[in-house]
Order: sequence, then structure tokens, then C-alpha cells
Amino acid sequence: MLKIELLDWPAAEEQAKRIRFTVFVEEQRVPADLEMDENDAQSLHALAYADGRAVGTGRLLPDGHIGRLAVLKEWRGRGAGKAMLRKLIDAARQRGHREVVLSAQVHALEFYRAEGFDPEGAVYEEAGIAHQAMRRRLG
Repeated sequence: MLKIELLDWPAAEEQAKRIRFTVFVEEQRVPADLEMDENDAQSLHALAYADGRAVGTGRLLPDGHIGRLAVLKEWRGRGAGKAMLRKLIDAARQRGHREVVLSAQVHALEFYRAEGFDPEGAVYEEAGIAHQAMRRRLG
């Protein structure tokens, strides 16, 4: 059973870094110096737990941008990403945001479309990976 927690950076840092380095740096070859940034300290972080172990992470920036959504390979396709995304969207709504935005890797476009996000603009490259800006208005 999955459990999603929303945490500040000091509480999330150890597990979030581990997951993000595994997924983005080791699997996707994103340069390590690009992965961690100054936005972590001011963001709300989601951690997905399964069997007491953190298996996914994501963050909500103060401006309503959702990012760094990552799930460990063995837990993909089992609902962790969707559960974290929905929890972050709810948090944005509670904070009074009228919309949320994100930068989706192109292979994940359908995942985000299924959660109400619409693509905007042209596909672009970030850290050597094709991305698409996406937006979801909040009711």
C-alpha cells in the first residue's frame, strides 16, 4: 500500500536526493550538478512510501510549478507517480494557485495528459532530454 507524505526540505532531503540521483543521474544521465538546486529549500516535497521505504518523490515550488517527479524503476506503473502528482496538485489548490505548470519529459506526456495537463509551446531540450511545457488549470 502506498502512503504519500508532504514534507519540507529538511525532512525530505535524504530520501528525495537518493531517489532523484538514482532516477535522473544514474538512469537518465542528467549531470549531478544540475539535479539539485536552490529551489529545493523553498519547495514542498512529496515522498511516496511503500512497505515503509521511500520509492518516489516530487516537489511543488512556491510559484505553482511541479517538478522533479521521480519513481524508482521497480515501483513504476504502480500508482506512486499519480498519487504524488495528485497530492501536489491538491497542495497547490490549497495554497490558492489557479493553475499548476510542469516540464514533462516527452515520454511521460500521456501520463500528465491523463491528469488534466495540456501541452504548451514547442518541445525543447533540457539536460539532453526532450521536454514539453504543460499546464493544468485548477477549479
